[in-house]
Amino acid sequence: MKEYKLNVDPRILELLGPNLYTNIYYVLAELIANAYDADAKNVYIISNKDDIRVEDDGHGMSYDRGDITNYLNVAGVSRIKEEDSLSRAGTRRKMGRKGVGKLAALSVSENVDILTVADGEKSGFILSRRPEEGNKLRAISDPDITFDYVQNHGSAIVMQNPQYRLHKTLSAVKRNLLKIFPLINSDFRVHIIRGGESEVIDDFDKNVMAELGTLIALGEEFSSLTSLVPDTDPQNRAKLVVAMDAKSIPLVLKDHQGIEHEYSLNIAGWIGTYKTTRGRKSEMTDFPDNFISLFANKKMGEFNILPVVGQNKLNEVYVIGQLHVDLFELSELPDMALSNRQGYKSDDPRYEAVLDYVRKELLADILKMREISTDLANAKKKQQKQDEQKGNEERLRRDVDAFRKKASEEAANSLLGLGSSLSRKTIEEAISKSINDNSPDMGLKSVVDSQKKKVLISQTYADKPFSDIIYQMLLHNNVPAEDILYTNCDDEICRVPEGKGVYDYLREFFVESYSTQKIFVLFVTSENTKVSWGAITEVGASWITQVDHKIFNIHPFRPEHPLNDEVQWQSTNREKPTTGDLWMIPLNADIFCQKIEAVCDVFGYEKKTRAANKTYLGTLVPIRNS
Repeated sequence: MKEYKLNVDPRILELLGPNLYTNIYYVLAELIANAYDADAKNVYIISNKDDIRVEDDGHGMSYDRGDITNYLNVAGVSRIKEEDSLSRAGTRRKMGRKGVGKLAALSVSENVDILTVADGEKSGFILSRRPEEGNKLRAISDPDITFDYVQNHGSAIVMQNPQYRLHKTLSAVKRNLLKIFPLINSDFRVHIIRGGESEVIDDFDKNVMAELGTLIALGEEFSSLTSLVPDTDPQNRAKLVVAMDAKSIPLVLKDHQGIEHEYSLNIAGWIGTYKTTRGRKSEMTDFPDNFISLFANKKMGEFNILPVVGQNKLNEVYVIGQLHVDLFELSELPDMALSNRQGYKSDDPRYEAVLDYVRKELLADILKMREISTDLANAKKKQQKQDEQKGNEERLRRDVDAFRKKASEEAANSLLGLGSSLSRKTIEEAISKSINDNSPDMGLKSVVDSQKKKVLISQTYADKPFSDIIYQMLLHNNVPAEDILYTNCDDEICRVPEGKGVYDYLREFFVESYSTQKIFVLFVTSENTKVSWGAITEVGASWITQVDHKIFNIHPFRPEHPLNDEVQWQSTNREKPTTGDLWMIPLNADIFCQKIEAVCDVFGYEKKTRAANKTYLGTLVPIRNS
């Protein structure tokens, strides 16, 4: 019988080491997780001139008991059955599973000192990308096995001459670690030390929750987080901070033996939005502040699924969340985590179910809550601005009336001086001269006009995806968001003020304003327009007041009078008449840009070039020949 033996060269460490992890904080997270599995209560991250040392006061490893032999069993699976899932003390669920986390430090250093003590028994060796002949690792003598904080039990991982360094400020290091390893409390502290400086991370929740304006807490374990969110609006708090049951999704999955079982995928954790992002750029960290992370057994499996579940909306920059799905790490099910713990297999049904829930429900819910939050926060400020606008309008009325009286008197004096045998043309020229002479008194008009919205995107909610493209193109061409009225906009500044009826608000622009400046309307028309009373009302109002407008139409709908259907309108295609993906042919993409640029010309905005606009439009909607 022929025998076949797989011979793995130890130089695999040289290939894997530098490439397994892409960020030093992921490496630290692996080392902290190993300390957690060892029942440590404290982890010390010590940044020295020539090394980065990670110590913990866990059980340590005994050479005599075989702990170190197990440690050096690279890629040895540590969890297959549920009874393998608990730490030695039996109080924690193990985070480790693959047996490759020990290689994490090799991503930072070519040679890593492994020092450990268990009940006074010391052991030490150098883990290297290039082991000596016979796969031997060089031993460290007992006198050289020293610790900064560990005494009778614990371990130290010393990364010599590290190729990566921690952030220059310890507060930034703290923020980075909190983002990828939130399991911090009074029973498991992380100490960050550099020279005479030190930071202690012992409470994740208070650090993050204090910065939030909205929160959805999922599951009983996380319901207490709601009390940590500042109470800025007691009357409306129930709309902004909510505790819910964990989300449960039934799944049928195959275990290691390929046998199908019914499981319940439970999603717990939290998602919220920051009150503000102002000031965050002053202290750059290695991870973005907006993210939705996935955890299993308290260990991060993927830092950010927001780019996958989000729609690249403006208000997604405020989103932060951490979701826990322990079914991802159930020992009897196949391992779905990638080797470097920086993601999951995208085709695993557990992963797909979580993404689907977050995309369709959870993210949409928290963004709606943020809209409510921003509307409430700005309601008073907007009311003050509205009152100021109305006051200026009233002053303008008085000034116009005084102007008319003064102009009429001067016109009459001019007529008397010229005699009674005047032609109509002469009379008109005299009155016109008087008005021109007195027009400087009307300087208030510019103040009133500057406070008004200038562009209205008239649309139905069903056509929001296309309206969003128009909005993004306006912003791209330096049209300020505060000049745009767009009732379904994700940016609160463009929506109708909280507590004000949309038709009352529009009346001020179409009818009641004493200012001569009229709003410019961009009509989004489609099959949905015919069944929207609001859209039809805006069409009628624009015709009565004779405002300028442009038409952006979705085929196969055909705009009709009272819209100006005699001029060329922009046409966009959609896979289905009322829903589906949008696309344009090159000609209509050019017309789209032309109309956006025309709006800029009307108000004097600094528009982009046609080439730049067509390029940017291509990032928002597919442009193809057919």
